[in-house]
Amino acid sequence: MRILLATAFALFAGLMMTRVFKYLHLRFPDVTAFLIAGVLVGPFCLGALGLPGLGFASMEELGQVAVLSNVALGFIAFDIGNEFRLAQLRSTGRTATVIGIAQALFTSLLVDAALIGLYFLVGPETLPLPVAVTLGAIAAATAPAATLMVVRQYKAKGPVTSLLLPIVALDDAVGLVIFAVSIGVAGAIEGGSLNAVSVVLNPLLEILCSLLLGAGMGALLTWLEKIFFSNSNRLSLTIAFVVMTIALSSVRIPLGGGVEIAFSSLLVCMMLGTMFCNLSEYSADIMNRSSKWTAPLYAVFFVLSGAQLDLGVFRYPLVILIGVVYILVRCLGKYFGARASSALSGCSGTVRKYLGITLFPQAGVALGMVVSAQALGPAYGGVIRNIVLFSVLIYELVGPLLTKLALERAGEITSGATDAQNRARFQKKERRHSLPQR
Repeated sequence: MRILLATAFALFAGLMMTRVFKYLHLRFPDVTAFLIAGVLVGPFCLGALGLPGLGFASMEELGQVAVLSNVALGFIAFDIGNEFRLAQLRSTGRTATVIGIAQALFTSLLVDAALIGLYFLVGPETLPLPVAVTLGAIAAATAPAATLMVVRQYKAKGPVTSLLLPIVALDDAVGLVIFAVSIGVAGAIEGGSLNAVSVVLNPLLEILCSLLLGAGMGALLTWLEKIFFSNSNRLSLTIAFVVMTIALSSVRIPLGGGVEIAFSSLLVCMMLGTMFCNLSEYSADIMNRSSKWTAPLYAVFFVLSGAQLDLGVFRYPLVILIGVVYILVRCLGKYFGARASSALSGCSGTVRKYLGITLFPQAGVALGMVVSAQALGPAYGGVIRNIVLFSVLIYELVGPLLTKLALERAGEITSGATDAQNRARFQKKERRHSLPQR
């Protein structure tokens, strides 16, 4: 009961924080309000009081509701997969692919170079070389959840937004590949030897198997929905398939010799959403209904993400120094990587100027990489965890606001428009394009 009450209080606190922001005329997106509310109900603030239901008293308690975060990330990936509609990709697909891959690689290489340089300045005791290499890979990932939340809240629409969502999806896919390779390299630096299985074969198998599983589940979902005659039942079936897909993504199948079949839940759910939106004639209406169902789930996800931010990292000055370098260099990599690649792709001046800023947020995927980085050992894993947690705290509090401001300056969010006005405009458009129910 204690955990259930704490979760309900967390959602309530997040919603109330959005009202506080509105009352104080703070123009932050809702995601920032949810994150701040999460910090308040976490183990370092209200949770420390030990009052039942008034926040989470420990990280162990937060771990008991981790399934909600996993489900929310699955639905976020499913939503992003719906951005890969063939009709849209015919006009933006090639450009988004070039920009997504180029800026992710550029950011990773730039952060690697900066941290390796810092390694020679502060010494291996403070910043071990395997840590520097791993952090460079983590830098490629963005925060699809925060980006999607901002785009949804303000109903952003335009050239930057059209490129942003596919790029965020590709960003994390590329980031997962770079991370898998970097972990193998970091392990070799630590004292092992370069292993083609861990550095090349397993990452490629994970990507291929994830895409195949997502495609199969998407095709099966589309076929099964045809036997229902109510979009309400189709929505229930869709929710069941997303949750089922998340569960199947946790399966690992060892093949021997260090080779194993594993899945990325993010890639699998993205592919599920991509297949669904391109094969199902009911996808537009069901996704509109799904967005209403998942709204409280996303709110809980962000509040829990804020509660998991370890404020104890501020006790370590060197962690803060490395974190500041990581944050600044990663932002430079995202901005100039996106600007250069969008210029080479022939994008407009508005896209070149603002696209990179919208790629600053970082959270869920990076935190998932941190968990995987524990394979390097507790010493290295602890350093990586503290640095990434510090950067996530900064990125998630500032990043969504920068994304909103960039989309406003790009003219893709109506300045001064209320949420109600944006919602009415969006619903009117959806009614024009949605298909009639059977």
